[in-house]
Amino acid sequence: MEYELTVIIPVFNEADNLERVKKEMSIFLNAAKKKSKVLFINDGSKDSSLSVIQEICKDNDEFTYISFDRNYGLSSAIKAGFDYTNTRWVGYIDADLQTSPMDFNILLDYADQYQLVTGVRANRKDSIVKNLSSKIANGIRRAFTHDGMDDTGCPLKIIQTDYAKKIPMFKGLHRFLPAMILLQNGKVIQHPVQHFERIAGKSKFHLWNRLFGPLSDCFAFVWMKKKYINYKVAEKKV
Repeated sequence: MEYELTVIIPVFNEADNLERVKKEMSIFLNAAKKKSKVLFINDGSKDSSLSVIQEICKDNDEFTYISFDRNYGLSSAIKAGFDYTNTRWVGYIDADLQTSPMDFNILLDYADQYQLVTGVRANRKDSIVKNLSSKIANGIRRAFTHDGMDDTGCPLKIIQTDYAKKIPMFKGLHRFLPAMILLQNGKVIQHPVQHFERIAGKSKFHLWNRLFGPLSDCFAFVWMKKKYINYKVAEKKV
């Protein structure tokens, strides 16, 4: 049976989390509604993340990885995941495991009918400042994009790969994935998923890149929306 879903996991200095990631992802792989595999994207980690990833992937076909030559950021890691995916669907989850891989099975129920299915973090276990800044950032983004999504920062998504590969990624665009699917005339839907406290490692986000950074990215999206090329082939002989 061929793989149907590739779950990409961007990694930047998450060595303390990776054994738990292997355990939780293995549980999901055994219970997945569609045959799935894992693709780690090592985003230039400075700790021992790469060596841990290499050990996890050793003699295990369900776990694969690519490693950058330096740190490029989350959007670049997600784009690389899209570029190297060869399955019908591509999923995304963060290495901090503040969301559960098992909730991919909830999203998979909608994967045939929608080109993007995203989680919405229910009962978030983050700080008041983090929750408030995220809520404000989501409100600003919705005002610019009209994508109807409540929580695009939720690190649990499934996208039809042919749509994901057409997304013109730039830094910060990971917040606009639903909007970019809508630009392709695709359909998007959101569904509540579990959320947990971070157990190990440190968050890579702070007030600036959670609030002020996304505001500037909104203007980049508006420019891109005006320039975006979308077409549908009516007939071909190639």
